[in-house]
Amino acid sequence: MPHKLRKIRKKRGSRTHGYGRVGQHRKSGSKGMRKAGRHKHLWSYVLRYEPEYFSKKGFVSPKSLKRKKKIINLGKLDQIAEKIALEEKKGKFFVDLKKLGYTKLLGTGKVTKPLIVKVASCSSSAAEKIKEAGGELVMESGETGE
Repeated sequence: MPHKLRKIRKKRGSRTHGYGRVGQHRKSGSKGMRKAGRHKHLWSYVLRYEPEYFSKKGFVSPKSLKRKKKIINLGKLDQIAEKIALEEKKGKFFVDLKKLGYTKLLGTGKVTKPLIVKVASCSSSAAEKIKEAGGELVMESGETGE
């Protein structure tokens, strides 16, 4: 049965609240999610067990929520072209990067095979290297990179 004089109310004003010597109960009790001492005597605990304890919270810029482009370089495309080619047209491997989830083609690396690549966007160096290797570039909007 609840009553008005709980221990915390009875002992209010006493130094030790019925627990004897002060030093016996120091650093004990309800710590829970408190931040007391985390920048002082409990700092080593934070470093070891909770390194993200004081991490940033708050506003997230809308710029970071924008859809990120998934890119692939020509060198990687050249390595995996035969495996991922959908079909072969005019003796060239046809690769649809949109179906594979890529949105942009960059020009790092070399192309050794003639490829027909369908992609949403690409760099100028990538387009040049594909043409030099005897391939074609088909842009998403319907343009042909010849």
